Amino acid sequence: MPGPVELAAVGVSIALFNQVSRIAIFPLVSVTTSFVAEEDTLSGASPQIEESRCLEAGPTMDAETKNLLPQKGGNVHNSVLVVESFNIVKEENKRRNIPSASSALFIGGILGLIQAILLISTAKPLLNFMGISSDSPMLHPAQRYLTLRSLGAPAVLLSLAMQGVFRGFKDTKTPLYATVAGDVTNMALDPLFMFVFRLGVTGAAISHVISQYLISVILLWRLMEQVDLIPPSIKHLQFDRFLKNGSLLLMRVIAVTFCVTLAASLAARQGSTSMAAFQVCLQVWLSVSLLADGLAVAGQAILAGAFANKDYDKATATASRVLQMGLVLGLALAFILGTGLHFGAKLFTNDVKVLNLIRVGIPFVAFTQPLNSLAFVFDGVNFGASDFAYSAFSMDVVAIISIICLLILSSVGGFIGIWVALTIYMGLRAFAGFLRIGTGSGPWEFLRSS
Repeated sequence: MPGPVELAAVGVSIALFNQVSRIAIFPLVSVTTSFVAEEDTLSGASPQIEESRCLEAGPTMDAETKNLLPQKGGNVHNSVLVVESFNIVKEENKRRNIPSASSALFIGGILGLIQAILLISTAKPLLNFMGISSDSPMLHPAQRYLTLRSLGAPAVLLSLAMQGVFRGFKDTKTPLYATVAGDVTNMALDPLFMFVFRLGVTGAAISHVISQYLISVILLWRLMEQVDLIPPSIKHLQFDRFLKNGSLLLMRVIAVTFCVTLAASLAARQGSTSMAAFQVCLQVWLSVSLLADGLAVAGQAILAGAFANKDYDKATATASRVLQMGLVLGLALAFILGTGLHFGAKLFTNDVKVLNLIRVGIPFVAFTQPLNSLAFVFDGVNFGASDFAYSAFSMDVVAIISIICLLILSSVGGFIGIWVALTIYMGLRAFAGFLRIGTGSGPWEFLRSS
């Protein structure tokens, strides 16, 4: 059974793997969702368009089918074969031609290979950077676990790229089922490899890699049933469009990560008590706020289709509705956390000093939830409008202001100052989203003429 050293080593390795993956995941999934939703709409794959096509083609298809039926004295066997061939062609034509899906898979696979090579070749120095010294007993198990887990990086990036494709199709069930299948497999293989085969943390890494490849295979199988993944030519893949907008979102991810990391670093400088309380509050703050991400994804997919069709009434109605729902969700979360955390703080620690600081942070964690929800939903609205440039540059401005606030307020107000600065940070994010729509600029210019 793995001891505390092995468990700590695995924890550091997982944190490192996730941090590196996050850099590529967010831009890839966000861009893929919008582009696939646009192309899916423009290709006329919606049920209404398909229905009208079937109605228009109905008389012709009936006549063709009638001619294929065996006439008196005809060869029944040959006629059946012709009818079956005709049906096969119809089934094949149901597959959609979505170049962005092919682009996403190609880019996801390449990024996954790069990540695997990077993590495997630089595992030791990266772990040293994460705080595991060369003479630490954690180094060997951490390096072994990280190296093995990195073999699954291509599967992780591919599966997330395909999740972006399914999101663009407004299909959230398929990724859910595939993920559940992978997680169940991982839970079944973990004790088998770790305890029966006595592989320890090595077995845990192997089971995780197997589960990730299983998820990828399931998603790829389902995707191949719906999409023709081989484009007519390389030009159809539009790599330049992917790379341009993906680079913009990469800037955004770096800005967001830097703000949160700086806040954690400033809390750590104030001592272990402050750091422990801050981490508890931060994890609750961010984890609960991510519930609004579901609204953001739904809004993004619907808006991308509406803008592709130039259906501005639908775009306006969708943006209004998801923002209203985001605000209601934020208010509900504020009430739940405001009451629940006050009584549930002891679930995280029994240290009196840490508990006292957590209670100081509860008002910030709870009452900023409406701002957080609106900020996340505004992200989805901007991505749905393919307004990636504004999302990136506005976040850079927000990050610069927030960093200044963090440095000043943390030195003046300590723990409370950090949370005031983070409140300003989320408020500015929500304001930046509102400013774009409120001024009717960029893709929302049509609001000024309506």
